[in-house]
Amino acid sequence: MNAELRPIKTAAETALSAAFAAQKAQLPGMASAREAAFKRFEAAGLPHRRVEDWKYTDLRALMREAKPLAPRPDAVALARAKNAGAAFAAVEGRRIVLVDGVFIPELSDLAALEPGLSIRSMALAAGDPAIAERLGHVVATDNVAVALNTAFMADGVVIDVAERAALTRPLHLVAFNSGGAPASVFTRSLATIGKGARAMLIESHEGAPGNDYQVNTALELTVGDEAHVDHVKITGEGAGALHVSSLMVAVGAHARFNEFLFTAGAAVVRNQLFVRFDGEGTVAGIRGATLLNGREHADTTLVADHVAGDCVAREVFKSVLDGESRGVFQGKIIVRPHAQKTDSKMAAHALLLSEEAEADSKPELEIFADDVQCGHGSTAGALDDDLLFYLKARGIPAKEAEALMIQAFVGEAIDGIEHAGLRDTLIDHVAAWLKKRS
Repeated sequence: MNAELRPIKTAAETALSAAFAAQKAQLPGMASAREAAFKRFEAAGLPHRRVEDWKYTDLRALMREAKPLAPRPDAVALARAKNAGAAFAAVEGRRIVLVDGVFIPELSDLAALEPGLSIRSMALAAGDPAIAERLGHVVATDNVAVALNTAFMADGVVIDVAERAALTRPLHLVAFNSGGAPASVFTRSLATIGKGARAMLIESHEGAPGNDYQVNTALELTVGDEAHVDHVKITGEGAGALHVSSLMVAVGAHARFNEFLFTAGAAVVRNQLFVRFDGEGTVAGIRGATLLNGREHADTTLVADHVAGDCVAREVFKSVLDGESRGVFQGKIIVRPHAQKTDSKMAAHALLLSEEAEADSKPELEIFADDVQCGHGSTAGALDDDLLFYLKARGIPAKEAEALMIQAFVGEAIDGIEHAGLRDTLIDHVAAWLKKRS
């Protein structure tokens, strides 16, 4: 007689199972999709170091408990969120505000929407068959974090930009965590940019400093043929936060797609990107900058899947690591058999400012075509002593010389952002981080 082997559940996994059983009837729509996703999570459990994609970010160990689902924000939470995203005022974007995972129209800028632009709540749209048909199908993945998000997703936004529409203002999705009590937030958003349209979408995530909360957020983005789309995500959560983000992007033919990740905050961050090139002749730039201190941990995991040929993609990620922080980059370029003439290059560079900081890098290529130009590279090291001496020899104090070199290192990635106001704002964020460090 063979005994049935059952994996031992952690306290967090047990709490998530209890929360789903108690809350699933109250969650908006998509009941069958939720059930299927949660079964996927229950079968796999929280990802751990024996799962290759999570080797450097053992979520089972890092997430020792699951916080209760965040309640609907009250008047106090809304008052705290009134000035959320104010640091990006120079961008002059159209604010779309989520507080504790709930879309708040009264704090959002929804007046006089440009022709062809539609913005609505995911919770209210969940019963729409057209939404159900798209949700979870932009880029299919069996990722456990995405499955957990699908099971618990409560609200988010649905953004539609019609064909040939050109938005004059960036859309600024502000996700604010009020920090009233330890809680977990699950948001899911869906954005569809039509053929030939032009749009910029900025996500900023922020929360009360020092509070212990958990965020699992996901965005599905469809970029139509000949469209031009910029997506920028800024993670500046509170110091005690655990933040897991998933971006699933399907890019059409002859499009331009630019992605930028900026991370400077939270105890643990996992940014995972699944980008699929469905059409020929597309040009993409995927970049990122990460600033870590103390015992912060940030993981950027990218899968760039070239299904169609003749696409050009450049991926560049810069990390600055101080204290006992740990930066992780995992990047995979996949070139399918019919994706001939693909030109894709990926680089990850880490700057270590202390003996205790750690950088882990794992670039990969999977190429099934024979007429391609693909490559990857990775570096990790300290500040250049010769350059530092050169600056100090010209009368620049040591700390200021270090700051100039760090700004130049990170600025190479930030300079790829087309919007001047946002570019300047992020440079200011780097300067503020450096000032706090000194």
